[in-house]
Amino acid sequence: MTGDGAPVTLSEKLKLIADHWHPRIVARVDGYHVKLVKVKGEFVWHTHADQDEMFLVLEGNIVIRMRDGDVSLSAGDLFVVPKGVEHCPFAEDEASLLILARDDTDHTGGVASALRAEDQEWI
Repeated sequence: MTGDGAPVTLSEKLKLIADHWHPRIVARVDGYHVKLVKVKGEFVWHTHADQDEMFLVLEGNIVIRMRDGDVSLSAGDLFVVPKGVEHCPFAEDEASLLILARDDTDHTGGVASALRAEDQEWI
């Protein structure tokens, strides 16, 4: 559900996002939020102790850095970071992502950072 039952056009929603690393919610599905985010540069090293996190690259390229090795992703690629795995997303150039995470997920895993978005708004 999108909140109002209307279809979501991802390309239109992405046009509403100008900043980086601040996820916006576009839909809710059974206790999970579907989020869009534009990214550039490095995020923070963090983990989600009891939650997986799914990344779908819509535009551009990203690297999910992990202590055991990096995973490179391009547009159309999907990757799930398993719960408890420390990771740090990175994008040399701007990229757009769709993220699926439980609605109570703190996107920095509780790590204090200037990139932490306390309130993730619906668009």
